[in-house]
Amino acid sequence: MGEEQTTTPDASVAEAFLAATVGGAASKPARHRARFHPLEVAEVRRLTADAVEVSFAVPEALAAEYTFLPGQYVALRKELEGHERRRSYSLCRPPEPGRISVAIKRDLGGLFSTWANSELRAGDTLDVMSPQGTFTSSLDALDGKHVVGIAAGSGITPLMALAHTVLSRSPDAEFELVYTNRSTLDVMFLEELAELKDRYPARLALHHVLSREQRTAPLLSGRIDAEKLETILDRLIRPETVDEWFLCGPFELVQLARDTLEARGVPAARVRYELFTSDADRGDEPRSGRPVEIVAGEPTVAIEFTLDGQSSTVESPVAANETILNAALRVRPDVPFACAGGVCGTCRAKLVSGGVNMTENYALEPEELEAGFVLTCQSHPTSERVVVDYDV
Repeated sequence: MGEEQTTTPDASVAEAFLAATVGGAASKPARHRARFHPLEVAEVRRLTADAVEVSFAVPEALAAEYTFLPGQYVALRKELEGHERRRSYSLCRPPEPGRISVAIKRDLGGLFSTWANSELRAGDTLDVMSPQGTFTSSLDALDGKHVVGIAAGSGITPLMALAHTVLSRSPDAEFELVYTNRSTLDVMFLEELAELKDRYPARLALHHVLSREQRTAPLLSGRIDAEKLETILDRLIRPETVDEWFLCGPFELVQLARDTLEARGVPAARVRYELFTSDADRGDEPRSGRPVEIVAGEPTVAIEFTLDGQSSTVESPVAANETILNAALRVRPDVPFACAGGVCGTCRAKLVSGGVNMTENYALEPEELEAGFVLTCQSHPTSERVVVDYDV
């Protein structure tokens, strides 16, 4: 598709759209029921040799379904090699009418990301889920604040939308970004970041850290390990001046940053994080839950769930130790999910009664856990009957 540049929408236009669609500075992102709609690809733009930005046209009739706050994501669905594949990607542009954009980086061995980078074209149609996710904040709360993002590789995508929005809507907000990649050629949105720096020279600080390319400043060369992160926090960023932190990247970097900030006394409530997983690590994803055989007389668990106002019940053998999501998919293929790995939060539901063991959780906030929400893709029943509600 060539190298034609897409201009960033005028800040006033983006801000007006944000105000019209989410009531201005929403305290939290509006939770849409996770539904797929076919959207036409408006543009595919190459970012690096291994990454593309894909923009979708949103018809006016679906505008309300695709309102979002910076930091949220959408899931894409495509039938490839006989299986339905779902992949989640952060929205990388600030809200604008009639258009949403994601960036897709090719993973070595990743079927979906390789297909998107080599085969996807403008005019194609993909199933796109309505925006989800809580990797965001009250925009009002960020006005006039010092916001810091730490990202690696494609972890820049939600921070692009966030930086654009924070800086454009607040004349005295400051945004600082530590962004690590292997080399300059691997930096996604390199030109856009430079343009953003030119637009807000006094309020945006960019720190590119390259692990396999020597930079003039030794601090910005090499892999970010514990020692380097401590030095960055000593010399570049003073944590005591930061109001909100946003971390996005692989588990190792995000956990390192969380642990380091906690050790320095940064309250957990001021640190938001999001993990990304490799497309290559994902297995085949059946359209419905994997088959489970129930042997006569064996103990079972009754799993009841409500979705779109309709309640369903499915019996699950105790020996199968299946998740609530897998059991639910066996009777309702429209049960929402995306990553199925405890990362995205699309399968979130309220535990109404019964007990579960949640294997992993990288998506739910502490207040959500306290309110009784679980990730159904990771929740295994521990009682004879479990009731969850996807509609809450």
